[in-house]
Amino acid sequence: MSGWLSPETIDTVTRYLDLAGVFTCGLLGGVVARAEGLDLFGYLVVGTVSGLGGGIIRDTLLQHGTPVALTDPAYLPTAFAGALLAFLITLHEEQWERLFTPLDAAVIGFWAVTGAQKTLAAGLGWLPAVLLGTITAVGGSAVRDLLRGRVPAVLGGNALYATVAVAVAGVFVLCSYLNAPTVGIVGGILLGLVLRTLAHRRGWRLPGGLALEPGTALRSVRGRSRRDTQAGPEGPAGPEGPEGPGREEP
Repeated sequence: MSGWLSPETIDTVTRYLDLAGVFTCGLLGGVVARAEGLDLFGYLVVGTVSGLGGGIIRDTLLQHGTPVALTDPAYLPTAFAGALLAFLITLHEEQWERLFTPLDAAVIGFWAVTGAQKTLAAGLGWLPAVLLGTITAVGGSAVRDLLRGRVPAVLGGNALYATVAVAVAGVFVLCSYLNAPTVGIVGGILLGLVLRTLAHRRGWRLPGGLALEPGTALRSVRGRSRRDTQAGPEGPAGPEGPEGPGREEP
């Protein structure tokens, strides 16, 4: 890749973008740990998972050696620093609400560009580049939600989180194929900031699927459960009533 910046400079820029995303998402993970009432170790764990999860998944899928988070000495301390900052500072809920969306949008842009660039540099095509750019951007938060026992927010009900990552990665890949990766970096990050902010403020969501229609067996089970709850442990007519041993269950 050429353009305004040399390939070596592009690699350096994306490394710093990657580290900026690690720090920011470590901070976001630390705020989540505060909301959950965790101790210092919990802050470090949640912050590290948030900051490094997506990049580790990306590097594992690329199979180009050990993930950079474990070989570059800057990554783990950067994630720890973000989590520790969240542990030490005090933010009111209103202040956090104002900070969350721009920080979140910046992380999406940084990581979608980084993931796409690393994939193209590994010799893969445009579609894997968009895919791994998206995984880099959303993987850490998804792993964090799973660690907390929740369905990952990226799977639905959010303001175009993964969609923004796809758009940013797509812009970078397109510009790279047009021999203008510098434009892709700047344009992709700006697009992520604008699109994510607008989606948050205006409540943009992807459409959901149709509701699941329960079958006859499921309705029967729900109906029995409802009757048992209303009747108590011995049924509406006592031990020998309609729900007692003298009646065969359907």
